[in-house]
Amino acid sequence: MSIRPTDTSEKEGMSVNSSGAMSFLQSLLPSAEQQEAAADLAREMCDPDEPAGQIQFSLEYNFNSSTLILKVIQAKGLPAKDIIGTSDPYVRVFLLPDKKHKLETKVKHRTLNPRWNETFYFEGYPLSKLQKSILYLSIFDYDRFSRDDPIGDVYLPLTDVDLSEKPCYWKCIRPAEDSKLGEILVTLLYIPRTGELSITLVKARNLKAKDITGYSDPYVKVWLHRGDKRIEKKKTRVHKKTLDPVFNETFRFVVPWEHIRETSFVITVMDYDTVGRNEVIGKVVLSSRSGPTETKHWGDMLSKPRIPGSQWHRLKSF
Repeated sequence: MSIRPTDTSEKEGMSVNSSGAMSFLQSLLPSAEQQEAAADLAREMCDPDEPAGQIQFSLEYNFNSSTLILKVIQAKGLPAKDIIGTSDPYVRVFLLPDKKHKLETKVKHRTLNPRWNETFYFEGYPLSKLQKSILYLSIFDYDRFSRDDPIGDVYLPLTDVDLSEKPCYWKCIRPAEDSKLGEILVTLLYIPRTGELSITLVKARNLKAKDITGYSDPYVKVWLHRGDKRIEKKKTRVHKKTLDPVFNETFRFVVPWEHIRETSFVITVMDYDTVGRNEVIGKVVLSSRSGPTETKHWGDMLSKPRIPGSQWHRLKSF
């Protein structure tokens, strides 16, 4: 068992889905009406329609010492945040509205299904105080050279929890707000006999606006990788002033069957700029070792050769 209290000055303490929601949670006063309103808000944030994976944790309460015991066990199905199709996840833990004291798990490298099995103790919390608190788990992707990327959050109002039962949960992770960059619809087709691998970039939707006009000028670059090596690049034409472009462009590559397992597509949606540098809107990596959605699409392509398969993919900020 372990505990890792950390100074909140080391890094920015929280990633939140809504600044208004978080400011409300932080301004909680010990009145029954505000506690109930905060709990209702947290419940609304607990069950996302499109989760960024799931996390398992358990709770226990020592009534003699007034200590809440949290065990962060594992997560599964996390989105890939690194270009190689994995993440380096860790978890930050708070008991809102107190955001001064932050606890963290260790970083688990290159995995979308980490196992932490770490235990944390919140001492000096009488039951009456806990019932006014909200357990907040924030999952991050560690980055050695830049700011850590938020993966998503979980909120659990403790007023809803019977701590005498020592509950264990699997909770869906609500995607972090800055990961909402839009989606792209992609069709894959592979013909083993000829080694022809086709990718059709059908359309995108709800892209993040990059221009002052509130729009973007999107186009897509596709790199074919073999292992860590770039092999070939294609790109679509630019679509002006839209966040919902329709591309309908197909690119064909030759990939022999013996190389298909180490092959991947790196799809980058770009915003074209006539004056400055073109900006990245978001990326998707399709391979046999990407995130759950991406891996499923790739696996369907291999299990159903000669049959085109289409799927929407959420753009990510690698």
